[in-house]
Amino acid sequence: MRHHAIYKQGWRSLFALLSTTFALSATGAEGIQDTIHDPWLKKVVALTGNHKPGDPDPTSYGMDPKTGQFIHPERTYHAYSPKPFDGLLDYWDDKTYSKNMTVEAYYPITVEPFHTWQNIVDFDGRRYLYQYVRRDLKIFDITNPKDLKLLYTRGKQWGPNGPQGEEVNPYPTGDMFGAASIQWSEARQNYVMVQAFEIRRFGLLKDKFTQPEKVAQIRHAKHLKGFKVYDMHGPLPDQWTLIAERSTDINHPDAKVGEQQGSGVRDIPTWFGGKTMIVAAAPDASYALTEYGNDLYSAGYQSWDMSDPANPVFMDQLAVPGQVLSDPAHQKAYLGNPRAGNRTSWMGARMSLFIPTPVEEGGKYGYAAMGGLGFYVVDISNPAQMKVVSHLEFEPSVAGTEGDYIDVSQVEQTGLVYFSGYPLNEECFEPYKDVHIIDVSDPAQPKKVGVLPRPIPPKEAAFADFCQRRGSFGPKRTGAYTQPGIGRQGILPYNFYNAGLQVFDVRDPQQPAIAAYFVPPFKEDDVASYAMGNLSHSVYVEYDRNLFWLFTNHGIYVLSSPVLGQPSFAPPKQAWPPRPASVRDSQ
Repeated sequence: MRHHAIYKQGWRSLFALLSTTFALSATGAEGIQDTIHDPWLKKVVALTGNHKPGDPDPTSYGMDPKTGQFIHPERTYHAYSPKPFDGLLDYWDDKTYSKNMTVEAYYPITVEPFHTWQNIVDFDGRRYLYQYVRRDLKIFDITNPKDLKLLYTRGKQWGPNGPQGEEVNPYPTGDMFGAASIQWSEARQNYVMVQAFEIRRFGLLKDKFTQPEKVAQIRHAKHLKGFKVYDMHGPLPDQWTLIAERSTDINHPDAKVGEQQGSGVRDIPTWFGGKTMIVAAAPDASYALTEYGNDLYSAGYQSWDMSDPANPVFMDQLAVPGQVLSDPAHQKAYLGNPRAGNRTSWMGARMSLFIPTPVEEGGKYGYAAMGGLGFYVVDISNPAQMKVVSHLEFEPSVAGTEGDYIDVSQVEQTGLVYFSGYPLNEECFEPYKDVHIIDVSDPAQPKKVGVLPRPIPPKEAAFADFCQRRGSFGPKRTGAYTQPGIGRQGILPYNFYNAGLQVFDVRDPQQPAIAAYFVPPFKEDDVASYAMGNLSHSVYVEYDRNLFWLFTNHGIYVLSSPVLGQPSFAPPKQAWPPRPASVRDSQ
């Protein structure tokens, strides 16, 4: 087991650092507020000051009458209310727009209108889809995609007025369904599910600098900060057995719930069923160098030995420069970042490392999206000693998340990865979030080589730019590495919020193009007014049956496209996640 330098100091030194006064920069003396009681936040403000962007000049952005295109503001802040501009539609567009796309089925079922995760698992020749977010869960039988069957519901029920009625099958206090990786485990001879348990932020904390009671509530969250591991003997929760749970508070591994420090595990753990698992996590409050108003932690990466999934063993913690508040070198690196003090930027990991090939199969590199800290290549060939190989910085693009996701489905064949953030404000009240193309064929010297084209509305639309359509506009993700069949060479299907599903043809990376799209309608009668702007939030792809599943705030669309290939509606020929042939043949 190896710890980085910050842990070699020991906790006695850490608390000594907390009690000292940081040297204030010229701009750092302002902004110490009586409302800030948390000692770590006091240190952040003392170090960085308050440089939150103000409202941009309204004449500096909006529709350009000469080009008919939207000019984005250069920088903004996280806005919680609409920021309309001249040319914005004064209604919710209920039209559907499609190119090279067929709607195979539509299901008006909503787990939550803002964000959900998905997993697909096969048991006994049938295929199951899990859609969930924290305490809300639905399990579907999708063996026949044109005849989806809802098998199980947990949590709130959403309707046009928001969540209604009592929770169905409520979780015990502090429990939930965390973002999950489900894989076949040779060690357990069954499917094993690892669920991430992250601190709650949305719906609890809005501004960490003015809500001390909410900050304290997160510091002492009444739930696990870490991950849980389950044996899965069937598709439904009563067939799952909890076999392990671990806190990512690696300095206090036996701390009880309420006393555990840090962020817990963020988003889907990266685990392929073998020895190595890597998760995004901040182990303690010292990982405090982040500006985002409802987050207290800048997450780094932890590696865990999952040789025995019932006994996960911590291996390593990796931080990149500019994360750890109690370390002078990290302070210096952070102050050199133009985002320092803007009280807007997400800094650190939102998701785990993006790994194209598992370590157990010879994989050597993982790719890190670290928000405003940029893009990193990480050597994971020895997971007990992860090492940063290289780094790329990007010009600030705030508000919004600047580095959230990396598509690695093309890298083994082309040497290219696709790096992006996503919008947080509606009505395009922030810079556009490009999908950056990065050449990592030389891992020590990654190079920016281009961006994917910006989606443009079809001619029949009543707007010339998707910013005019209302709601959020920009890329989210191409799904997850847990999708059946993983990926398709030359094809990148991005969910694009109010522009729906946009499928990019990247067979010629010098001339990427949009080959297909499906833009769903806004359904004002079916969605709560405060959730309207979050039209589509996720795409999940069955590459083995050539089907897109698009998740929106009003339901689920099943889509096919000749770009992806001839769709299949028969039961899958091989079980997912993959299992050894001997196991497949016996079932």
